Amino acid sequence: MEKGYLALVLHAHLPFVRHPEHADFLEEDWLYEAITETYIPLLKVFEGLVNDGVDFRLTMSITPTLASMLIDPLLQERYLQHLDKLIELSEKEIERTRWQPEFFELAKMYHGIFTEARDIFTRKYSRNLVGAFKKFQDLGKLEIITCGATHGFLPLMEVNPKAVRAQIQVAVAQYEKLFGRKPRGIWLPECGYQPGHDEFLKEAGIRFFLVDTHGILHGTPRPKYGVFAPVYCKSGVAAFGRDMESSKAVWSAVEGYPGDYNYREFYRDIGFDLDYDYIRPYIHEDGTRISTGIKYFRITGRVDLAFKSPYNRQWALDRAADHAGNFLYNRQKQVEHLHDWLGKKPIIVSPYDAELYGHWWYEGPDWLNFLLRKIHFDQKTVKLATPFEYLEWHPRNQIVTPSMSSWGYKGYSEVWLEGSNDWIYRHLHKAADRMVELAQTYPAAEGTLRRALAQAARELLLAQSSDWAFIFKTGTCTPYAYKRTRDHIERFNKIYDAIKSNSIDEPYLRDIEWKDNIFPDIDYRVYA
Repeated sequence: MEKGYLALVLHAHLPFVRHPEHADFLEEDWLYEAITETYIPLLKVFEGLVNDGVDFRLTMSITPTLASMLIDPLLQERYLQHLDKLIELSEKEIERTRWQPEFFELAKMYHGIFTEARDIFTRKYSRNLVGAFKKFQDLGKLEIITCGATHGFLPLMEVNPKAVRAQIQVAVAQYEKLFGRKPRGIWLPECGYQPGHDEFLKEAGIRFFLVDTHGILHGTPRPKYGVFAPVYCKSGVAAFGRDMESSKAVWSAVEGYPGDYNYREFYRDIGFDLDYDYIRPYIHEDGTRISTGIKYFRITGRVDLAFKSPYNRQWALDRAADHAGNFLYNRQKQVEHLHDWLGKKPIIVSPYDAELYGHWWYEGPDWLNFLLRKIHFDQKTVKLATPFEYLEWHPRNQIVTPSMSSWGYKGYSEVWLEGSNDWIYRHLHKAADRMVELAQTYPAAEGTLRRALAQAARELLLAQSSDWAFIFKTGTCTPYAYKRTRDHIERFNKIYDAIKSNSIDEPYLRDIEWKDNIFPDIDYRVYA
């Protein structure tokens, strides 16, 4: 009989990046890399577990922006073109490394990975990865939860509650269309919680959300069981808090598993290593060197990239198995201690970015595979569960109002509101007020006016993405984040002015509908 529960939660998210106006757009590679290195490997793990009769439970958000890209025919076609280039490059690498045994086997490995990914994407899942993940939800192994429509950081949208509500309602509508039922849980963008926002979740039929540790521990009144049991907000929606101990073991590149010297080195790639003329056909069309995904070296130690040692796949797999065993052992001891101390079965909630598994930590899917199998076969202390299952099994919980919090640096809003990005909010707040005005002024629009109102809602939602503020903070791809923020605000304002002056430019509207085609069925009246 189990003494407690483990809820593994993966947050799969990418900002909406789709540029049909360009034949080759650098930032679209974020999606293609994630498909090859994270989403398909995770699906392979799930398939293997089901085929081997391994019972498992996992919770995974698929954000509305990511889902929109995964179902987009243009991006699906471009992903295949991306894969075909990698297959061609890996074939050339097999020939180039023929007399370098330490790299030759790896070149063959990558060729196999890319060709298998193409087969899985086209033949097995008919390009529909959203449907692939839905399959495992329908089997009862995976709980897919939603997120804010465009990952807007909700606490900083509090000045206009209708904007917060719209982020949630649009997300729920898309989820219901894709998965055939309403979502039972939500990953609040950046785990950003503002007291009172749970009322919008209740209205949308959502039963639970996740917050960072201090969101629960600083709640009112103080939680009796800390983060090892959910709490109910006054609305009746449950909040689950992150367990720091289990999270740190996987998150930290310094203290956690991903920093092991036998694991693959992320930052050394043949896109930067090899002769420019050789690699030129496989990098960006403007000649910018980029990562190809073919990486031949391991972390090795705290040495310069030039002094890394060749990657040994078997050594890495052995370490992944060891680390899975270590993680399980620690969770068993943690559960045993908490069970005796709390006098009830605890739930340990371990949330991570999904892209950590495979993209950043190449062996992450292998580690997850080993862990889920060990939990099934090797012990009876810890039971895998989803947050929703826990609520069904343990419906009586303390009523607590969690504190405002996020899982960003320092735990509150500083990542998304500081000197590099604070300028965006006066524009976002003004646009939100204007969107509410439009929705209330034109409650029954038809034809071109309705299309314009719907596109205005899309542009506002895209401008609100927390990813742009995050990029400003980190200083990576800043010109792109600036352009996206500016473009969406400018497009919104142009539509607003056109609607108010009864002078909608239909060709212009058609052009931005083509470019920013997210949420094709959006109902602008969600802002009314």
